[in-house]
Amino acid sequence: MELVDKMLSGDERALARLITLVEKDAPEAPQIMREICHRTGRAYWIGVTGPPGSGKSTLVDRLTAILRGSGLTVGIIAVDPTSPFTGGAVLGDRIRMQQHYLDSNVFIRSMATRGSLGGLPRTARRVAKLLDAFGKDILILETVGVGQTELDIIESADTTVVVLYPGGGDAIQTMKAGLMEIADIFVVNKADRQGADQVVAEIEAMLSLSPKDSDWQVPVLTTQALNNVGIEELFQAIESHRSILESTGQLSRQRQENLKKELVRSIEQGVSEQLARLMDKDQNLVAISEKVIRGEIDPYSTAIEILRDQAMLRNWLSRIEKEEQPE
Repeated sequence: MELVDKMLSGDERALARLITLVEKDAPEAPQIMREICHRTGRAYWIGVTGPPGSGKSTLVDRLTAILRGSGLTVGIIAVDPTSPFTGGAVLGDRIRMQQHYLDSNVFIRSMATRGSLGGLPRTARRVAKLLDAFGKDILILETVGVGQTELDIIESADTTVVVLYPGGGDAIQTMKAGLMEIADIFVVNKADRQGADQVVAEIEAMLSLSPKDSDWQVPVLTTQALNNVGIEELFQAIESHRSILESTGQLSRQRQENLKKELVRSIEQGVSEQLARLMDKDQNLVAISEKVIRGEIDPYSTAIEILRDQAMLRNWLSRIEKEEQPE
């Protein structure tokens, strides 16, 4: 594909066009991902997540400055709420990262959640892989900050940074909901505010009750991203975590597991979409749906029976295949 060749040769405009195609799930998307597959895996992925108002964007901005100062190229995927009018991201990359916008070694893409409840749109990993293939050294994925559900990041990032702040109210509830388990590094941002020490103490207390990882002890750092305080320490913590992952072989195992999960998710998505297209066309499915609606049968046990009916499944797959054949 000519556009992929241009992107791999360093054409940033081609990269932007490919990202748009992948983000929109264009018909060319599978071919694009197939062609870049063997050019990925070199970038290090950093996930930044946490509740709204914690200052994630400012933190990413300051961290990017340090990464660039170390000579590293950076790709940033900043996930924003979806605009109810355009369907796109509410905030734009120019607003978020003004100081890096003209830096040719930093590529920033704002993405809308598009209904995702896990903090990352389902196409975010594919977009990140394009940035990886393009040659970026570091990829930063910043989630939308939906509060207690942005857990998709653990299936994408090599190092996950969870950002909290004093006065957030739902900080500990957020951690109990799952962020506690996914954090490789905790950051209490806006640490100049009253109550920062208390948040740090609460996190450390909860960490003391969690199962210990003999190779990595989760640190709790304090930063003032707006004042550029504590960002160097965050960078060093990320580097330390990366070093341990690489030296123990955990990085490779973690990435392999994430790829398997991505395969399962992709199959689930494809099957779900294809099945939805058949729901109003297949007589058996229509009849089953009507019985479920009338309350004659329950959805769960019926689904189990369908999955056990190999003949019915083969019939549906055959119909799907015929419908996808070009006329």
